[in-house]
Amino acid sequence: MESRKDSRKWGAITALGVIAGYVAVLLADARHYYTDDTEAQYAPMWVMIGTRLREGRFPALVPWEWMAGNYSLEEAGLYNPPQLLVHLLAPSMDNLAVYATVVKLVVSIIAALGVYRVCLAYGARAPWAAVAGIAFPLSGWFLFFDEASWWTSHTATAWLVHAWASAVRYSRGRSGPIPVFVFLYLTLTVQYAFPAVEAALMIVTVAVGEVIYQRRWGPSARLLAAASCAALAAMIANLPGILSSQVTWRGNAKIHNDPFLTVPWSESLNASLPSTTPAFTAWWGHVQPLPMVYIAWFLIPALAFIGWQAARESVREFSGIALFATAVLMWTAGPGAIGPLRWPARVLPILAVALLVLVCVLLSRYGTFTSLRRRALAAGILIGVLFIRSFSAAPQIVVRHLVAVVAVAAIGAAVVWLARSRGMAAGCALIIVAMFPIAYAQVQAAPPTPMSYDFPERRSAMTAAFPDFDGVTLQLADRAVLRPEDKTLANAYGSLAIGNYAKNLGLQYVNGYTPIGHHPFAGMLCMAWDGSTCTDAFRRAFAPEPSTGRTIVDLMKVDRVVLHRAQYPDAGNHPAPTGWKWVDYPGHERYIWVLERVDGLLSTKNGVIAHTAGVAATSTSSDSLTVDSRVSSPTGGRVVFARLAWPGHRITLNGNDLPTTTVANTFLAVDIPAGTENAVLTLTWRPPGWQVGIATAVIGLAGIGLLQWVYLRSRRDPQLPDDDQPAAEPERNLVTADA
Repeated sequence: MESRKDSRKWGAITALGVIAGYVAVLLADARHYYTDDTEAQYAPMWVMIGTRLREGRFPALVPWEWMAGNYSLEEAGLYNPPQLLVHLLAPSMDNLAVYATVVKLVVSIIAALGVYRVCLAYGARAPWAAVAGIAFPLSGWFLFFDEASWWTSHTATAWLVHAWASAVRYSRGRSGPIPVFVFLYLTLTVQYAFPAVEAALMIVTVAVGEVIYQRRWGPSARLLAAASCAALAAMIANLPGILSSQVTWRGNAKIHNDPFLTVPWSESLNASLPSTTPAFTAWWGHVQPLPMVYIAWFLIPALAFIGWQAARESVREFSGIALFATAVLMWTAGPGAIGPLRWPARVLPILAVALLVLVCVLLSRYGTFTSLRRRALAAGILIGVLFIRSFSAAPQIVVRHLVAVVAVAAIGAAVVWLARSRGMAAGCALIIVAMFPIAYAQVQAAPPTPMSYDFPERRSAMTAAFPDFDGVTLQLADRAVLRPEDKTLANAYGSLAIGNYAKNLGLQYVNGYTPIGHHPFAGMLCMAWDGSTCTDAFRRAFAPEPSTGRTIVDLMKVDRVVLHRAQYPDAGNHPAPTGWKWVDYPGHERYIWVLERVDGLLSTKNGVIAHTAGVAATSTSSDSLTVDSRVSSPTGGRVVFARLAWPGHRITLNGNDLPTTTVANTFLAVDIPAGTENAVLTLTWRPPGWQVGIATAVIGLAGIGLLQWVYLRSRRDPQLPDDDQPAAEPERNLVTADA
């Protein structure tokens, strides 16, 4: 069994290894961790939410952000304490690239230590556990997508692997249910569907695996109960998305298949060749220029050094890992979409974790050098298979593949020599050190991502270059027509706010970046997930809505419309719409036309009341969650609000509920009964299902408290094991294990 001292030492080595990996990556590309969704969605969102939290406002809804303002649905993690800390610190950070990189480094260390804990939970030696932990943040998909761009998948995976380790330890009586509850809660409150489903799959496979291993149901039943308590506690974060899905882009529950980002199982044969460029359909066509399916250079060749006959004796003990890996491998190949779960390649990091854990545990427990020549030949054959598969996918880079083959074979031979002469810890150290130049070479050779926005890094520089637009601004622009040379502060980014860019500036923009989307509103202005609009959006914005006769921009109470000159080259040469005027902003004429209202800001007049018919209405108070007005209507009429009709709104008249309605399936409205005289009309919004969420959270907390009480009582029984370490196994190591 591993001593606590060794476990802590190699845990520290794991953390240092992740730092070294980050240094290698940053030497190859200083902006690697500040690209795509991180720069366009997450980092600006951290700044905005953090600012509102510091002001004492819970930012579940930001009304002027019509495109991306419902943060009870967005991937904001409002009920996730570590994510709230990220938000709170963000407004103090000027350089967002540095801040994002540091935050991601911390989370990657957490993820690596989680993998380390999973390996220890299954009885691996600490050096091999460290190998798996350090390898994971440098695996292909996780490095090039989750860490570089997709923050929610990155952070949720970090909590998920800790939940896995805690689940195994709890099932085997080495720890209580609270760690399972905490880590699952953190996974589920990131508000991203993939990790939630992956976590459920992990819990089920661990539970089944423990029944196979222990041949009794009790431990698995308790694990499922603890996981259920975490799911109940996390309902408050996830119910709003479920109950609002009918008005979002994610409301389609159909299952369908397409080839985009579905990964054939044969691509797993690329997992250990650093030069691999797998063949499946994605953004770059059929052959991908990034090592998306790469896991670790040693993973496949090392299979030759496992004593499989001895390992078969403990197959039941590792059945949970094998079941999890098999299930995830099947998922990677499709279907292409299961409701909101699209692009099955996104589960490649979980496949990487499962295979790293399985192989490193087997190497630790059953590794052997007996019959070395035969094993070396087998390793050579496996490397040859890696070459054939990678060459088949991308024969045009055959030289790079051959160099990779030589490198893997040479480093592998050096590891074998070092392990035999200096011990397995030294061999593991060389395995780890070899990962860093490989990561450097992979990142340096990677082409520029077509998804990068190339946003500036410093918020102060952004603010200094951008116009100081007051009020609410609607931008009609298309990111797709920006040229590479436009993407600088001296050019487009001094005038146009793409994605969540306006949040960096503290400006009130309708446009934003959202993976959720309000379907009717987005259709009304043909607005995309990044806030871009089609050319027809200008006509639509100033067209009258039939039932009210008011234009869309009037119903939205927009104060300013910014037009992208590349999309509307002659707009400013035509008369402004009635009630509007063209305004010059010196230094910004190259990229934008600007329309502003003749009579000043509309958004500050009469609160969020946008239109009335047969009703006299005066706003008396307003914030993001509650609006009070005084209304009178002798014959009955309608009030239309400059609010998206998100589920969760409630309207009362003198305390009595009124049914809500909509205008153009977008704007919230209410019909006022005849005879109303100076009545108080109150509009409130709460995340739908919030009361149920609070109730389920209380039940979940009570349930985990009960499970903890049962666990503590069981620990008092002297016949039960009181060992905080992995269960004792027969002593095996890489030198002495039987073949």
